Amino acid sequence: MTPPLPGYASHFGVANIPFGIASSDSHPSPTSATRFEDNVIFLDRLDNVFEGIQDLSDTVLAQPSLNAFAALPRAVHQAVRERLQSIMKKDNTLKALPPGAVEQIGAVTMHLPVETGDFTDMSCSLHHGQNASEAMTGKRSSPPAFFHMPIGYAGRCSSLDISGTPVERPLGQHWTGKPGESEIAFGPCKKMDYELELAAVIGKPLARKERVTASNAEAHIFGYVLMNDWSARDIQALEMIPLGPLNGKNAGTTLSAWVVTADALAPFRVASPPRTRDVVSYLAASGNDALDIKLEVRVSPPGVEASQGKVMCKSNTSWMYWTLDQCIAHQAIGGCGLRTADLIATGTISGEGAEEHGCLLEFMKQGEQPPRGYLEDGETVTLSGYCSEGVGFGECVATLTPAKELDV
Repeated sequence: MTPPLPGYASHFGVANIPFGIASSDSHPSPTSATRFEDNVIFLDRLDNVFEGIQDLSDTVLAQPSLNAFAALPRAVHQAVRERLQSIMKKDNTLKALPPGAVEQIGAVTMHLPVETGDFTDMSCSLHHGQNASEAMTGKRSSPPAFFHMPIGYAGRCSSLDISGTPVERPLGQHWTGKPGESEIAFGPCKKMDYELELAAVIGKPLARKERVTASNAEAHIFGYVLMNDWSARDIQALEMIPLGPLNGKNAGTTLSAWVVTADALAPFRVASPPRTRDVVSYLAASGNDALDIKLEVRVSPPGVEASQGKVMCKSNTSWMYWTLDQCIAHQAIGGCGLRTADLIATGTISGEGAEEHGCLLEFMKQGEQPPRGYLEDGETVTLSGYCSEGVGFGECVATLTPAKELDV
């Protein structure tokens, strides 16, 4: 695992105050932390700062995951952020904090912020669906259910990785040529792809057989992370009919390190795209529930700094047809409930234009020359998300490593 990348201090101002899990040489046990500019603040070292906050026990912020903290009422999260913001506004040098509480970002190791039991990947972007359809069939179309509900499938939690963790090229079975008209072979994936996504981290749980509407779903969101849901397109193409992807989507799912709270993103709520048709009542929303997060994808070859990679995509979460509030309502409507640290992801976030494609598949249109092929071993993919000065996500980065030979 590599240390966090420099250059994202502007994402973490006093208006942000995200939460993550960090460790360092002087703080070897992973615990809760926040970030201010390029400073990482270990929250369990802040003696008396959080004294008197109702429902916040002495041990919650010393845990190796944010699960216990995320499950607390939103008022607790708000109170913790407000105490930290008060300190930073009085002294942005942080010199008043206890010795050992603050370390530079380059000196820490970040860990998965939550222990996730369920991960659902949705399809929220109309443009992604139509771009991908054009690449695969030559026609722009949407699945029959798309305009009725946010469709999705269950992802795999065992391959969730923190930003900086390499992703190994997977092995699997795939067509050797045109699907349905060629032989099937076993070996390393030949069409490895990234996917630009945002995921909601569930905080307040929802009991089994209880429901929540889209207009009330935000109460269950602890915060948001960037996600790269790596995809083996050739393996996926063979296996996914009729049950959907399995091994094509479980080599790795990279998460950004810092959970940006719903309160930090509240000023960036904007109008959603117009509806093509009316939705059923549990999915109804105000129409101003989209999040305005500017997204970028860079791909860099070996030896080139990740921050200097070629820009492959500039997208925005506000372009999505479905919001994560609607995804959460749809996930829960069947009665499964929601558990703290569940991840509900958007699927690939794209615009219509070529410079707005959130994955490489969208470039592979029939009869056209793509700007590049699928990912090569050693290439690094860096996602970033930014709202405005002081509020962003930092990086979500991983390098693709060669497949391992199967020892049989």
